[in-house]
Amino acid sequence: MQIRFSGKHMEVTPALREYATTKLQKLERFFTHVQDIHVVESITRNTHIVEVTLNADGTVIRAEERADDMYAALDLVTDKLERQLKKFKERHEHKRGDIEGFMPAELPAEVEEEAPNIMRTKKFPVKPMDPEDAAVEMEMVGHDFFVFLNAHSNKVNVIYKRRDGNYGLIEPIRE
Repeated sequence: MQIRFSGKHMEVTPALREYATTKLQKLERFFTHVQDIHVVESITRNTHIVEVTLNADGTVIRAEERADDMYAALDLVTDKLERQLKKFKERHEHKRGDIEGFMPAELPAEVEEEAPNIMRTKKFPVKPMDPEDAAVEMEMVGHDFFVFLNAHSNKVNVIYKRRDGNYGLIEPIRE
């Protein structure tokens, strides 16, 4: 398993690298085919942020956490990844009956989490527009995201507001 580190507005110290490596290597007990982990550590407005992207056999799992210090943020993001990997394992075991890549050892029984329930379905027409127009429309309705038909690609896209105040655009591709 390869772990890469990046720092935004800071330098990742050897102590932080060692601490993160120790915490993240424990995730291998849930998934044995982890190929790559990318850790981005940053400081914004006195908040320590850790973003982790885990790649395992084509499955990408991402988590981000914020805390008052970097070590606490690393603890929180590792816990979040552990929960995500447990959910992932349970879903695939339920669908397939068994799953390759997960170790056969039983995990300690913890509080069981129910599958998410879809409580509401909305249907609405999607209008062709530029991403910039979609951002303005999103701000006008006061939502964190907006679904629209991209006038350039003629595909459904999603624009969303990021925590840093900027915008993100999700464009579907077929693999």
